[in-house]
Amino acid sequence: MLGLDVCEAGGQLLELLWLALCYRDIMADKEGVTLSLEEEEEDADVALAYKTPEKKSLQEIQELDPGDESLRKYKQALLGAIPTAVDPSVPNVQVTKLTLMCEQAPGPITMDLTGDLEELRGRAFVLKEGVDYRVKVSFKVNREIVCGLRCLHLTYRRGRPVDRDVFMVGSYAPRAEEYEVVTPAEEAPRGWLARGSYRVRSLVTDDDKTEHLSWEWGLCIKKAWED
Repeated sequence: MLGLDVCEAGGQLLELLWLALCYRDIMADKEGVTLSLEEEEEDADVALAYKTPEKKSLQEIQELDPGDESLRKYKQALLGAIPTAVDPSVPNVQVTKLTLMCEQAPGPITMDLTGDLEELRGRAFVLKEGVDYRVKVSFKVNREIVCGLRCLHLTYRRGRPVDRDVFMVGSYAPRAEEYEVVTPAEEAPRGWLARGSYRVRSLVTDDDKTEHLSWEWGLCIKKAWED
């Protein structure tokens, strides 16, 4: 399993590679760059408007600069072994599982996201008040690099929103094995006001605003694991 620091570092390196490969395109099209200076206040930032370079596929990235041995090795080190044959009908990003990790829990708290998501709407996952927990997201990237993958959780109680949590997963290249990313530890709410049933709407998206998966599930905060 990849640790969080390793995943974040890999995501940052992929984004640096993307910028490095697009740098020539930006400079080559410099005549189309528009500079604008807008002062809305005394301390307003200087805004640099530039033409966004065209997005490149993984194959195009691999074929760039075939004679540059150092860049070829750099890309190979970052991208690793690319899957050779992938079913085109399979989504580029497949979110397979979400797990609430808690050492005090009597058993695993896992959501299988590969089956019927409607079944999760009728299930309530129990979390004891005040415990420390982390969330593990398991997913696959099949064909193209995904940038800025993030997981959004909107929590409701009695039909009203009570919490909004966004976890930045990062940027990842395709590979045959699943990725597993774990969030920092959080503490479950405690006290009689916090106990009760909640509805959570979860969404996995990215910088391109592609909706990879959305689902709804129940969460119940209790005084004890078996109340």
